[in-house]
Amino acid sequence: MFSYKKLWHMLLENDMNRTQLREELGLSSATLAKLGKDEYVSMETIDKICSRFSCQPNDIMTHIPEQAE
Repeated sequence: MFSYKKLWHMLLENDMNRTQLREELGLSSATLAKLGKDEYVSMETIDKICSRFSCQPNDIMTHIPEQAE
């Protein structure tokens, strides 16, 4: 599982909201909803975000290991 909390903090630091991110990068509403729910998104989406902010994937997301049962 991944958390995109770092992305949301980055948006705040850059005085940008989610709608502006979606429009600027050409993301669909469904993709933005997936990010908001910490669901999987394509590598293309991660690439667009990292290119826009000149960052690495670990700057916008955190891997959260699944708990073993």
